[in-house]
Formats: sequence, C-alpha cells, structure tokens
Amino acid sequence: MKRILLFGLFLGLALAGYGYWGALRDPIVRRATVEMADWPKGQAPLHVALLSDLHVAGPDMPPEQLARIVTQVNALKPDLVLIAGDLVSDKRVSTHRYSEAEAVAPLGGLRARLGVVAVLGNHDHWRSTAGIHRALKANHVTVLSNSVTRRAGLILAGADDDFTGRADPAALAQAVAPLKGPVVTLSHSPDIVPQLAGRFGLILAGHTHCGQIALPLIGRPATMSRHGDRFACGLIREGGRTIVVSAGLGTSLLPVRIGAPPDLWLLTLTGPAAPTTAAAAR
Repeated sequence: MKRILLFGLFLGLALAGYGYWGALRDPIVRRATVEMADWPKGQAPLHVALLSDLHVAGPDMPPEQLARIVTQVNALKPDLVLIAGDLVSDKRVSTHRYSEAEAVAPLGGLRARLGVVAVLGNHDHWRSTAGIHRALKANHVTVLSNSVTRRAGLILAGADDDFTGRADPAALAQAVAPLKGPVVTLSHSPDIVPQLAGRFGLILAGHTHCGQIALPLIGRPATMSRHGDRFACGLIREGGRTIVVSAGLGTSLLPVRIGAPPDLWLLTLTGPAAPTTAAAAR
C-alpha cells in the first residue's frame, strides 16, 4: 500500500510539473485565411493577430513574459492586433498580483500599422472596469464596448463581456447596420455567436482556454461555455460563418495547461476567391 501511495504521489507531482511546464510554453502561432464577403474592391489582404486571456499574474504570466510574447507578435508583422479580453488574473494560487497598469504596460510595445483594439473579459470587470480602461488607453489600445470602429475598410464590432451579462448584440447590430464593408466581431466569450445576425460573418473570441486541460479519452472537463464543446477551441465553420476561438496565453484557477497549449492566431483576411476558369465558363 505504501508503494502505491508513493507512486500516486510521484505521478501527481509529475503531472503537476508537466502542466506547469505547459503553462510556461511560448504560444503556438496558428494561422488561417478567411475569405470575407463585402471585401472592399482593390483592398489588399490584411494580417490580423488575435490574442486572448493574457491573465497577467505570477507565477506563470508576469509582465516580463507578456513582453516576450509582444516581441513574438511584432515579429509576425501584423497589420492589426485584436485582444479578446481577460488581461488580468486574480486566481487564488497566484504568487503575485499585478496592478492594471503593470499588467497592461507590455502591450504598449505592440506594433501594428492599424493599431491595437481590445474588448474586456469577465476577469477585467471583476477586477476594475475603469482601471483596465485607463491602463489600455495609456498604452494606445482602443477599447470597444458594444460599439464599432473602422480600420482600413473593416468594420470592427466589439462586444462587451457575455459571461458577466454585459454583451448587447442588439446594440452591435444597430451600430453595424448603416455601415458598408466586412464585419469582424471581437468578443471575449464565443457564447455570443448564436445571438448574432448573419451579417456578423467572422467572430474572434477566447475565454474557453480550449479547456486548459484536455485529457486523452476524457476530453475537456470544462470549457466555461453554455454550448459545451461547440465553440470550445480553434477554427469553427458554421454555414457561411467563421468562428476562431483562441486557447489564450495565460491560465485561470491553476497555472497548468495539459493538452491545450497557449496560442495566438495570425489570420489573413481577404475577399472571396475568384472562380476557377471552368466554373466561370458555366
């Protein structure tokens, strides 16, 4: 029995160490090309970096680690950077809690010709909505809250956080209605997707962490989504709609990742592909 207990203890410690190593890994860069309706004539493709769930806190995501990720993002030379919320973390096992200013400061180093745009997540609101807004503004990040902005022909529609009941799809629809062009929707949680009209053809989100722990055979014990695995992770196509859900950069509850490594996305947005010669001849 003693040997079994010791083996169980060793296995538990090994798994915890592996999970912590997983949390410290550099994010994987995932890439996809998304063809968008209403693409402006003559508009070149745009490269958009999607970051989510930074969860700046010790031990796994101090500001220094985020600064290294910012350097990684800049090396991709995106035209635009979008951040899908949860910049801070207050998990009980944190070894250090950083102020909003300290947590957000590395984002001031992002370089993208069309700027940096963000929405807030549940942890941001739980910490300090006003404080996060101030910190982002000080670092030249535009914050959207059920509102829109335009960048190089794109309509960026930013939903406030659905998890805390602040999202307003009707307000987004009203803001987008008089505008022409392709719509990119940024939301912390993907749960807003079924509430959006067909005009919202591309939705970018985070929040789920792709489960943060995804075990063989068992799968993801939790996704923090009302829709289970439907919008849990990655690139999802539903009819003519594309949803991209990032695994995020940091961690929640525990500083571990197993089977769901941190990631960021580099999306190439472009117009619909020209028909092939055979198809055009029909």
